[in-house]
Amino acid sequence: MAQNKNHEREAREARERLKRYNARQSVHAHQIKRRKRDNIYAIAGVLIIAAIAATTQIFYFSSGPGAPTPEPSASATPSATPTAEANVGDIPSPDVAEARTWTGDLTLNDTKLGIELDGAAAPQAVASFVTDSNDGYYIDKTCHRLVDDPAAGLIQCGSVDGVGGEDDTYSYGPIENAATDGVYPAGTIAMARIADKAYSQGHQFFIVFADAQLPDDTVGGYTIIGKVTSGLAKLEKNITDAGVAEDGTAPVTPTTITALSIQ
Repeated sequence: MAQNKNHEREAREARERLKRYNARQSVHAHQIKRRKRDNIYAIAGVLIIAAIAATTQIFYFSSGPGAPTPEPSASATPSATPTAEANVGDIPSPDVAEARTWTGDLTLNDTKLGIELDGAAAPQAVASFVTDSNDGYYIDKTCHRLVDDPAAGLIQCGSVDGVGGEDDTYSYGPIENAATDGVYPAGTIAMARIADKAYSQGHQFFIVFADAQLPDDTVGGYTIIGKVTSGLAKLEKNITDAGVAEDGTAPVTPTTITALSIQ
C-alpha cells in the first residue's frame, strides 16, 4: 500500500515537473517570438529614420539653405547643375582659338595686366574667353572672390551676378591643360568651375598671384588658359595685399574689370 502511494506521488511530481517545464518552454518561445518581432520593428524604424534623414539631407544640401558654396580656391557658385559631359548654351567652337597664342591687356580697377592665352593647349576655354571678350561680357564684371591663404593666392572674376553665381545658360567642358601636380604658379590664369563637374566651366576665371596648391577633385584639375606677363606685382600692391573682407570671400578693395583687349 505504501509502495502504491509512493508511485502515485512520484507520478504526480513528474506531471508537475512536466507542466512547469512546458510552461517555461511556452514562455521562452513567446519571448523569442516577441524579440524577433521587436527586432523587426526596430530595424524598420531605423530604415525609416535613415530614409527620412537622407531625404532631408539631399534636400538641404541640394536645394535648401545648405546648398554648398564651392571653395574660394577655384570653384564657381552653382545656380543650376550643368548636364554631365555636355555643353550648355551657345558655346563657340574650339576653332575660334586658332591653336595660337593670344596677347592682350586686362585691367582690374586701374591696374593693367599684360596677359597671354594659349589657344593650342586649351582651345575650348580660350575660344570661350576670347568670344566673351569680343562680346564685351567682362567689362564691369566684378572680382568677387579673393584667397590669400599661404597655400593659394588667387583672385576670381567674371560671375554673372557679381557675387559668384554661374550663368545657368552657359557651361562647357572638358577640362584642358590642368596642372599635373596640382601646383598653379603665380601668374596662372585658369577657368573656375563647380567641384566634381568637368562641364561646369563658364565665364568665371581666376588669376593666381602667389603659387597655389589646388588638389584635383574627382574629375581632375582646372583649365589653364594662359598667364599674366606683366603687372602682377601691381595687382598685389593695389588690390590683393589689402586682404579679404569680413565676409571671408570678397577682396577688401572692391575690384572690377574696367578694360580687356585681346589680339
